[in-house]
Amino acid sequence: MTHLCPAIHSKEAFSDVKNRSALKGAQGHFFPHQGVSIANKLNRKMLVSAASLALSMVTFPAFATNWWTQTPSVSIGSTVLNVRNFGAMGNGSTDDTKAIQAAINALPSSGGTIDVPDGTYMINALDGISLRSHTRLSLASGAALKAIGNNARRYWVVKVWNANNVEIVGGGIIGDRYSHYGNNGGEWGYGINISSSDNVYVHDITVQDCWGDGLLIGALGSGKGMVEATNVTLNRVTSKNNRRQGMSITPSNRVYVVNSTFTGTNGTAPQSGIDIEPRAQGWASQIRLENTNLSGNDGNGLELHHNVDALTLYKVTAENNKGFGVYSGGPKNVSITDSTLSQNYLFGVDLAVDTTYVTLADNTINYNGDAWYYAHGKSIFSKSTTPRDIEIAPTATNITQSNNIISPK
Repeated sequence: MTHLCPAIHSKEAFSDVKNRSALKGAQGHFFPHQGVSIANKLNRKMLVSAASLALSMVTFPAFATNWWTQTPSVSIGSTVLNVRNFGAMGNGSTDDTKAIQAAINALPSSGGTIDVPDGTYMINALDGISLRSHTRLSLASGAALKAIGNNARRYWVVKVWNANNVEIVGGGIIGDRYSHYGNNGGEWGYGINISSSDNVYVHDITVQDCWGDGLLIGALGSGKGMVEATNVTLNRVTSKNNRRQGMSITPSNRVYVVNSTFTGTNGTAPQSGIDIEPRAQGWASQIRLENTNLSGNDGNGLELHHNVDALTLYKVTAENNKGFGVYSGGPKNVSITDSTLSQNYLFGVDLAVDTTYVTLADNTINYNGDAWYYAHGKSIFSKSTTPRDIEIAPTATNITQSNNIISPK
């Protein structure tokens, strides 16, 4: 697999680097892989030397406050059912899809808890497990739902569609990247798909090895019929070794990701830890990433696109990604504070296209642009007179920087 690891300091390093191409995504939109070509990006006017831009005439829109909590209240019914009582085997070979779904369907209208004991439960991800409102899917620490190998371009192991008050906790979800077959491509095999649902709490779970994204939070429908996901909380979620993204966020409102990790994404572009990509389908607004690790991905740590509004990164780590720590291609009202964006192959932060109203404050953004150093056998901690940490396009506006630690020169 060819990694994106272009150099950023000399023309000789560009000779084997192709311009990044547009990549068609899940809803038929085109996702530019890492933005624009490196050669074009180097022709931009670097504004990094202006360490603090005084914007005394600009009034920043206020962010909504205190809507997030690490332990949201979820209304779950009192009934408790065990999937073993409905025929689920958990032996790693039997198709347990229908048995687990039967347990869910047996809950009363008031919902309840579905207990999944230790074991590996094979799931036909072309159907997936569909959760209902007021339902908790509780996996024992030694329990995993594992996708049966398929050749589909799109699947989901667990889906939460058009539901409210849903909790998913414990154990793990495993995709089929090592048992997927056929040559029809595709990149939309999800571990957990949360769409058009409200008040969903996912915590203390690992999602890995998916053909596409570990998790998707977004909407169903389009135009006036589009219904976004709202009030979704992820706490202590580990998403790793997924093929396309650790997680994608499409149209949604109030998404809180805390104490979580999205690492080791590799296989098909964009290969980011998290990609917030609502595009023309709608808006992704009021999103908060806190104490979360977006490192070691073959693409960017975090990738942002148009129709993203009111995004906060607080105490986020993005290191050793083969793209940017954070690539911003058109969102507005972004706050990045107290975060560490270091040792990425490209810039720590790239504010591109028409990104506007961004605050970068009290961050450590240093020793980035590592592709060139690796290519020339130099220490990534070498001093450089060339900007390597923060890049701001001339079309990006209303950018404020203060108290950031960048690479020494």
